[in-house]
Amino acid sequence: MFKIRQSKYRHIFCDQPKAELCYSGFRVATATGETQYIKASTKYWAVAMFGGGGPVVVGRHDRPGRFEDGTSPILKGHHGAVLDMEWSPFDDSFLATGSEDSTIKLWSIPDDWEPTDEKGLGKKGNDFSEAMVELEGHAKRVTLMRFHPTASNTMLSTSADHTVKVWDIEAGTTVTSLDGELSDLSQDIVWDVRGDKYGISNKDKAIRLVDPRTGAVTSKLEKAHEGSKSVKLSFLGESGKMLSTGSTKQSGRELKIWDLKKMDTPLHSETIDTASGALMPLYDQDTSVLYLCGKGDGIIRLYEFENKAPYLHKLNDGFRSTTPGKGYCTVPKRGLNIMSCETTRIMKLTNKDGIHPLHFTVPRKSDAFQDDIFPPTAAPTPSHSCEEWFKGSSKLPKTMKLDPTSMSGGAGKGPVGGKRVSIKSVPTLSREIDALKKHVEYLEGKLKAANIAYDPM
Repeated sequence: MFKIRQSKYRHIFCDQPKAELCYSGFRVATATGETQYIKASTKYWAVAMFGGGGPVVVGRHDRPGRFEDGTSPILKGHHGAVLDMEWSPFDDSFLATGSEDSTIKLWSIPDDWEPTDEKGLGKKGNDFSEAMVELEGHAKRVTLMRFHPTASNTMLSTSADHTVKVWDIEAGTTVTSLDGELSDLSQDIVWDVRGDKYGISNKDKAIRLVDPRTGAVTSKLEKAHEGSKSVKLSFLGESGKMLSTGSTKQSGRELKIWDLKKMDTPLHSETIDTASGALMPLYDQDTSVLYLCGKGDGIIRLYEFENKAPYLHKLNDGFRSTTPGKGYCTVPKRGLNIMSCETTRIMKLTNKDGIHPLHFTVPRKSDAFQDDIFPPTAAPTPSHSCEEWFKGSSKLPKTMKLDPTSMSGGAGKGPVGGKRVSIKSVPTLSREIDALKKHVEYLEGKLKAANIAYDPM
């Protein structure tokens, strides 16, 4: 007997946003690579701009409008183009940028940051160039970065020097490094939900699973996809499964689902189409909904994951637009319009038409909070420190309810936006101390020249 599968998200929809609700006016960087080109926190979004010094435009979600190049403030501090950005899951103002100059800089965006005013017009302001922390260790350009999902001040980065490093941001040092294993550029790096392992896809067509505490490869799949398109990865929660997207030998775009304990054969394989761009999977860990975005096209396909065959169920026709997307990212659940039943917001970056916020909504008649479509989500509170995690602590992300009447930070504590990070690494402090010593020497020279006695201590 034929039976229709029931799903709470079966009728999820998204309308094309109006022009006045989009973000425009900036020139997107021409640098190409394996990045998403846009990243977002609950409060801000960031996009690398065209220009010298690695400029980055940081906009506010609540201020749609037109950015004024040369007037609106930008973030600027690298010596080369910014290739990737990443927002901390525990502080909506803490941004990491990786650049062609081989460094990673970490920034704390000021609370009064306003590149556009309430009317959507460019607002004059001073550029921001004071990074909180600078991480040095890669020999070539930094291509991809990911913050740890549960440990504070911990991040992952990969570079054109064919290494992958795990960083203790507060100490400003590398915890472990994967050296000598990769022979080509990495196409994606992702943490699992606990941060106990990370996956890498590489131009050599292999997928590797790595223990981040030792830097050792624990599993390797030699050829996940036959084609030459970029391979993107996503761990599917705590199911023990991983999704990969790539292409067939005939250049057809495809996705596969793998069992992490037995990766020799995929559990599920599906050919999508024959478009040229790479497929970018955006997986919602809370609802098990997969948003499959294509670089260079305007289609977002929706699937629901189930931890049993056939594993993926197509929800509907998804979102279709004639405007091709250059990059995509999701906004953390804490930043959504919960009472309008917005279950996901995808920020779509285009080449010439700015950023389109795509609001995916489940139609409901009631004005009350819909707890069945909004399970608890990751809170902006770390589960443990970098040191505790490195010593073997394994924890799931702390969660919080999304009911606006009770919404608060992790475990009912702290602000929704997370606690503002305030750190300086040892190398950063050393540079500041050296600068202060030079200034003291300069002042002492002035005192001697004026024959003024002083106590040198």
